[in-house]
Amino acid sequence: QVTLVESGGGLVQAGGSLRLSCVASGTIFSINAMAWYRQAPGKQRELVAAITRSGSTNYANSVKGRFTISRDNAKNMLFLQMNSLKPDDTALYYCNANTWAVGTVGYLEVWGQGILVNVSS
Repeated sequence: QVTLVESGGGLVQAGGSLRLSCVASGTIFSINAMAWYRQAPGKQRELVAAITRSGSTNYANSVKGRFTISRDNAKNMLFLQMNSLKPDDTALYYCNANTWAVGTVGYLEVWGQGILVNVSS
């Protein structure tokens, strides 16, 4: 079984920066695509950024040029560098990964529990 744990959230003023981290642990055979999602109060969960195992990325239009997704395959970690933060970026941020656990037959989508990013104006 694979679990994802996020860290690095918190309260920041508009214009500031935060770096989110996510570490995958457990009996991991392989991790394919990874992503960050977010859910603001009263809104649906939305994709923020995604990255393939080889490093190809895509971003939501609302964060392009401000956020950067990256990963460390050797350490099973995912990162999100968030710059020029806006109050609209306030949300619970979730780590997501397609993981293959040892002893299983294929990839399974796994979610972290979420971490709060609160941007004050």
